[in-house]
Amino acid sequence: MTVDEKIEIAKQLQKLNVDIIEAGFAASSPGDFQAVSTIAREVRGPVICSLARAHPNDVDQAWEAIKGAESPRIHVFLSSSDIQVMHQLRKNREEVIEMAVTMVERAKSHCSDVEFSPMDATRTNPEYLFQMLEAVIRAGATTVNIADTVGYAIPSDFARLLREVQEKVTGMDKVTLSVHCHNDLGLAVSNSLAAVEAGARQVEGCINGIGERAGNASLEEIIMGLDTRKDLFNVDINVDTTQLYPTSRLVSRITGMSVQANKAVVGENAFRHASGIHQDGVLKDRSTYEVMQPERVGVPGNSLVLGKLSGRAGLQSRLEALGYSLSREEVTTVFESFKELADKKREVTDRDLEILMDEEKRSASEPVSYLLEHIHFSSGDHDIPTATVKLVDSTGNEVVDASTGNGPVDAACKAIDRVIGCSAKLVDFNVQSVSEGLDSIGTVTVRIENDGRTFFGRGASTDIIVASAKAYLSAVNRMLAADEEANLPAVGTTPD
Repeated sequence: MTVDEKIEIAKQLQKLNVDIIEAGFAASSPGDFQAVSTIAREVRGPVICSLARAHPNDVDQAWEAIKGAESPRIHVFLSSSDIQVMHQLRKNREEVIEMAVTMVERAKSHCSDVEFSPMDATRTNPEYLFQMLEAVIRAGATTVNIADTVGYAIPSDFARLLREVQEKVTGMDKVTLSVHCHNDLGLAVSNSLAAVEAGARQVEGCINGIGERAGNASLEEIIMGLDTRKDLFNVDINVDTTQLYPTSRLVSRITGMSVQANKAVVGENAFRHASGIHQDGVLKDRSTYEVMQPERVGVPGNSLVLGKLSGRAGLQSRLEALGYSLSREEVTTVFESFKELADKKREVTDRDLEILMDEEKRSASEPVSYLLEHIHFSSGDHDIPTATVKLVDSTGNEVVDASTGNGPVDAACKAIDRVIGCSAKLVDFNVQSVSEGLDSIGTVTVRIENDGRTFFGRGASTDIIVASAKAYLSAVNRMLAADEEANLPAVGTTPD
């Protein structure tokens, strides 16, 4: 994600009213430092946290990035399991505890709010885990986070471990017990909810369950589990649940990671009923087959269908219902794009409007070294696929080139490469229809690799080849921006 995209998500999380935003890993790159520090300055309400390895430079850079926050926090993490201590850190247990204590103390000298995570805690010898937690609490940690880093835990066993932590670790009554669960066995949300039952009062997660490998605990599922079953958990959360669906859509669009249709809470099918028995029950009383209302999570109600005869007022009203707040000037700009789309489609749906708004925001915030001014392509089962593109660079110069390929998308990508003078490997290509019908908008997400780095790109159009060219150029622009960033003065050095 770009800095602007991270800030956009952080501001949406602010609307969702989460308690803590872990904004990034400040020491990892100048770009991440900039994103964390900007979020710290601009987002008020939630605690703003930066992640840091147990290394002096990481801790110091974390503080430099978050010191402008209304409520700053430094989150120090360090491996604790024998597997990781021996094979990754290559230190003995005593040295690792000393590292943890020293870095928590260093973080505490900067900031009163310090979180510590023993990484791979669920595969750590319990007695050693208790010893480490006691040491970091004495050193000043205010939150201790039990990390199921590799998704190893089973709910009943995880709950038992957390109860033992509370019973056997001196000082636990003075700090917040947190959990961080991964989904390798598909149990991240179950483990998180079991943790709340066992006494955890902070739960870490990600919107749509994105994250390393199989992902992190899905935040929207945890939230609605706690909200729907207040009778069982008996805890209060201050989240505005009506912001869950808009937040999910935003994260999906920015990351290019689609939400599966049957995803709980925010999937397209979450509130659809196909069974005749279920339909009969829902028509009589929605509670017969729904444990939560779609409005509760922010799913838009019955949509007003717009078309080429619709005016600004109708468009603005529908966008406001979808959660977009636009100035008069922004409405005018979006209305022009809407009219172009309406000329190509008989009906413009809510999903079309979401994609339209995403394209407008992306064009305003995404790094742009080149713009796609024009593309022409020809192909057929007995023809050589050919594409011609006209790109406009940042100085306004127009460059035209053409290429052949094994299909029109391949030809378009190769023509873009010829104009820019670079070459990237296309490793993932995904096309989705936004709505029903042959005139539907198609969204394309791509992933490219260059010099060991990965970049995502997104594009949308009623023409799939045009959408593909937009997506590929989007990824290439991100790659070029990263190259420029890599040439900037480093914020700080990090160890190997």
